[in-house]
Amino acid sequence: MGRLGRLRPRLPRTRRAQRWAVQGVMAACVLGLAPATWLYTTADARVRTTAEAPAQQVAVVFGAGLRDGKPSAYLANRLRAAAELYRDGKVRVVLVTGDNSREDYDEPDAMRAFLVAHGVPDRRVVSDFAGFDTWDSCVRAKKIFGVDRAVLVSQGFHIRRAIALCRAAGIDAYGVGVDARHDVTWYYGGTREMFAAGKAALDVVFRPDPHFLGPAEHGVGKALADRRR
Repeated sequence: MGRLGRLRPRLPRTRRAQRWAVQGVMAACVLGLAPATWLYTTADARVRTTAEAPAQQVAVVFGAGLRDGKPSAYLANRLRAAAELYRDGKVRVVLVTGDNSREDYDEPDAMRAFLVAHGVPDRRVVSDFAGFDTWDSCVRAKKIFGVDRAVLVSQGFHIRRAIALCRAAGIDAYGVGVDARHDVTWYYGGTREMFAAGKAALDVVFRPDPHFLGPAEHGVGKALADRRR
């Protein structure tokens, strides 16, 4: 027998062994899908359109990448939705949370510039420069910026995870699932969420500190205290 023949896995031969093998595969599939199922059951009822979103004082927009220093198409759609919420009087402050871990990569400032260009006053935008992932953004929104209630803004494939994590962090959160063209990025995002759901479940169970916590920041409170429109 050649080397490949010796390395070939042996299938179970008895009916009982085959039954155990099938049950093992089924159990693995159930466990693999359990985190995604949890996200849907936890958050699905809290997903809204911009028109249906409940009035909250704060909107939280999660970063989604830059292209040549400007918001990617996906991030721009999130920001347009947040600007619409502000114009409709649904929110008074927009907290933009993203990655600024490198000097040459600044999501929050790019997000702020986009919102200001689309009619949101600069004094109504607050930046979180250490939103390195969804859990970090949610925990920092609660612990650092003092957000208790919020409308979250993201694409439909991500919004349920954002709602579940922010609620676990102590924020009474609803979410706006922004429509997106079903291109390669959309399919990649949807596939990625299947794996990210597992990490989300672990974050909720173990509640790790964000990569960077730091002292409390009062930008949201000051923006809400400013009565100018």
